[in-house]
Amino acid sequence: MKKSWRVVLVMALGLLATASRADTFTAAGDPYPPYGDPSNPNGGLGLEIMRAAFKTQGHEMTMEYVPWARAESGVKNGTYDILPFTWRTDARAKVLLFSTSYAVGNVRFIKRKGDAFEFNGLESLNGKLVGTIRGYGYSDAFGASTAFQRENGNDMMTNIKKLLRQRIDLTLEDEIVARSIISANDPEALKHIEFAKTPLSVNPLYITAGMQNPKAQEIIGSFNKGLEIIRANGTYDKIFKKYGMGK
Repeated sequence: MKKSWRVVLVMALGLLATASRADTFTAAGDPYPPYGDPSNPNGGLGLEIMRAAFKTQGHEMTMEYVPWARAESGVKNGTYDILPFTWRTDARAKVLLFSTSYAVGNVRFIKRKGDAFEFNGLESLNGKLVGTIRGYGYSDAFGASTAFQRENGNDMMTNIKKLLRQRIDLTLEDEIVARSIISANDPEALKHIEFAKTPLSVNPLYITAGMQNPKAQEIIGSFNKGLEIIRANGTYDKIFKKYGMGK
């Protein structure tokens, strides 16, 4: 009997310790379905993975949808805790702590249907006007290139409309994300666009926290530990399969 009470006491103390360490982290970014989808009651594939990972460490996470540039600035200065859908660039690595990658996407150029353009290196963009999203970090080489002109928009659908009105030559996005956003907002547009065969980059997705945030190490460390746990116990695979993206 005494031994049983000791076990109960240890378990209770463990639960109390976990509760005392529990935090609610605030993530911010623009809609990025299927990873972050404000129309999805469960938040989307990426947010389900994040919440499951943090839950194993006794933490919770909320999500605020704001323009990407505002979210990135807010995470850098500590206004928000997490950028949930981050691509790595050298500039970001100087101010953000990166987690283990939780997904990988192919960033492809989007063109009007029938356009003969194919991406064969940055030189193939010579003379093109490319629609980009303000604040996005596509790749260091792409960001430094002077082979083409850029026109910033606030979101991908703005760039798709510009593309179809022939105001820009190309735009680009993770193909899975692009198809999801266009299907939700203007499915007819999918009939009038094509994706270049060769991706600009194969981009792992990370969560990041600003180095100025005193909780940055805790946030990233907790996520990494939790991600390892949900990969081992099958939760990670179940979430991907739920979204038709079996891993």
